[in-house]
Amino acid sequence: MNNETTTLISLKEAMKRVNNKLQALEAQFKELDFSKDNLTQKFEHLSKTLANQATQDELWTAVLALKFTPMELNILYSYVIEVLTFLHTRILEKLPDLVRGLPTLASVLRRKVKNKRIRLVWESVLEECGLQEGDMTALCTFFIAHGSKAEHYPAKVRQMYIRDVTFMVTNMVKNQMLQDGLLRAVQVIEKGKAVRTSEEQKSSLKGLIPSVRN
Repeated sequence: MNNETTTLISLKEAMKRVNNKLQALEAQFKELDFSKDNLTQKFEHLSKTLANQATQDELWTAVLALKFTPMELNILYSYVIEVLTFLHTRILEKLPDLVRGLPTLASVLRRKVKNKRIRLVWESVLEECGLQEGDMTALCTFFIAHGSKAEHYPAKVRQMYIRDVTFMVTNMVKNQMLQDGLLRAVQVIEKGKAVRTSEEQKSSLKGLIPSVRN
């Protein structure tokens, strides 16, 4: 075996060793890249969790710090409870076979997490009403915080005390999430009242129009 052949063999072996090292480095890089992706996902999840917790803390602080008079608080509570009741009723209308299993809105909130059918109906009802999940979080937080001591006022009584609830909420509620939720609750109830009034007016007009005989 001459020197040229020996050199060629040595070069091939060296290239093989380099290639093996490159493959090992490539495998290590893939593993590091996978670990990086996992850490990034965990960090993003933790960031979202912390952000959600911070939002919840701010919301609770805002709800508990409301400076409304008992009468004003009762009026807001009235809108909130009417919206929650309306949502529960609409969901049961869409899920008549689950009426017994969904006796309260709280049961809907619990079961929608694992039950896709309930979750889809929940989302469709929210969309119908122009509500979002954040609004429901705000309204449920308000209800939990003040529901035990607040009193429901019918629409006629509410109008006697405060003409413009929207103005009151906009000026006195500084937390944006809570403000949005309360304003949408008022909007849902007032819109529903407007629809009922329109239907009642149409019905009364029909009674005033004499029947046409051929």
